[in-house]
Amino acid sequence: MIEKRQFYIDGAWTEALDGRDHEVIDPATEEPCAIIALGGQADTDAAVAAAKRALPGWMATPAAERIALVEKLLAVYKSRAEELAQAMSLEMGAPIALARANQVGAGLFHLQNFVDAAKAFDFEASFSEAHADTRLIHEAIGVCALITPWNWPMNQITLKVGAAAIAGCTMVLKPSEESPLSALLFAEFMDEAGFPKGVFNLVNGDGAGVGTQLSRHADVDMVSFTGSTRAGRAISKTAAETLKRVHLELGGKGANLIFADADETAVKRGVQHMMQNSGQSCNAPSRMMVEAPIYDRVVEEAAAVAQTVKVGVPSEDGKHIGPVVNATQYEKIQGLIETGIKEGARLVAGGPGRPEGFNKGFYVRPTVFADVTPEMTIANEEIFGPVLSIMKFESEAEAVEIANDTPYGLTNYVQSQDVDRRHRLARQLRSGMVEMNGKSRAPGAPFGGMKQSGNGREGGILGIHDFLEIKAVSGWAAE
Repeated sequence: MIEKRQFYIDGAWTEALDGRDHEVIDPATEEPCAIIALGGQADTDAAVAAAKRALPGWMATPAAERIALVEKLLAVYKSRAEELAQAMSLEMGAPIALARANQVGAGLFHLQNFVDAAKAFDFEASFSEAHADTRLIHEAIGVCALITPWNWPMNQITLKVGAAAIAGCTMVLKPSEESPLSALLFAEFMDEAGFPKGVFNLVNGDGAGVGTQLSRHADVDMVSFTGSTRAGRAISKTAAETLKRVHLELGGKGANLIFADADETAVKRGVQHMMQNSGQSCNAPSRMMVEAPIYDRVVEEAAAVAQTVKVGVPSEDGKHIGPVVNATQYEKIQGLIETGIKEGARLVAGGPGRPEGFNKGFYVRPTVFADVTPEMTIANEEIFGPVLSIMKFESEAEAVEIANDTPYGLTNYVQSQDVDRRHRLARQLRSGMVEMNGKSRAPGAPFGGMKQSGNGREGGILGIHDFLEIKAVSGWAAE
């Protein structure tokens, strides 16, 4: 049993002042694999106070030195990548191959993109050639609370910590209590990289405890949160009392529009993307919307692809999906699968219960529903599991109407060889991101949504901007 009860505050590992034990459950076995402490108000106050003390010195540190420390962090991260992969595989059930390549790799990707973007960014510049005596200074927003989820632990931690550090912010990280082991390793990396004490602090806790305490804390200037839309609403209400900035990256219900002229790999690509990480991704293409002339063929193909998706234990190498994170998620997914059946969706792959060969662990069968209609529960709720809903549309206008008929607006997908159509849809789809024909966004391109998928952007230079204030100074002497 791993025991990790300490927090990282003011440059040192400290015992909890107001803590209680919490068991971390291995989703593959349903048994405890670690014990951590969940902090209380005294721990939150100590971490925020350390960040507040460190803020003036860190803000005054030249940007080049802050960037250099993030480069050191990147080097430490690379050297200890296997430890991270093992921790994430254990705590949240990611198959070890996925953990090494994607879960660990996401953090490397984001940190490098922040370094590259920051080196090309002027933190101070003249307003214009005509008004050189007006200076724009990009200044750290202040003490930031970073609240991160369990599904992509390093992806979200690096997106927030990397941007905040380069911007000159000090921070308190509250990782998910479901996936704290990788976060505790990350705190070791920050320490090894040599960040000044108080710049980075970590307190474990749950949302109702440390999460709420950080959101309402008078000395916290910004909350950056990734998680459920429900929790995002609660954080926004709590933070409103102190008028702090709130950045939210929330849920999604992505539509994947497949037209008759889609390329031959579009369906397979869509199903596999949906099933990756056991469906536990906010940008998953969970609604496959298919043009009527090819609907029957696509349903058949999607079902066949889903049936090839293997389910296996996280510790085994290979391309398969693992369990979902915990009993709560498992029961929610099972309930929504049953609801889909009751409401008349046609089950063409998977279904309720564990996959064959599993009698314990939070494993879910890769599931595909066809003939899903817009009013059905599975067409509207974020399932956050390996469950795909296939819907039919007759026209481009109808596809846009159905795709946008959701409170979410994170990522939508378009599969078509018609350039004009793709460009029309990219402008009409109400989401922060649109991915076309499987082409990934450029390194450092912003990640984020609209509507109830949140606000703000993460990654690259726009991610750094979210941790900056802009100060306009007049009467600046010419240099």
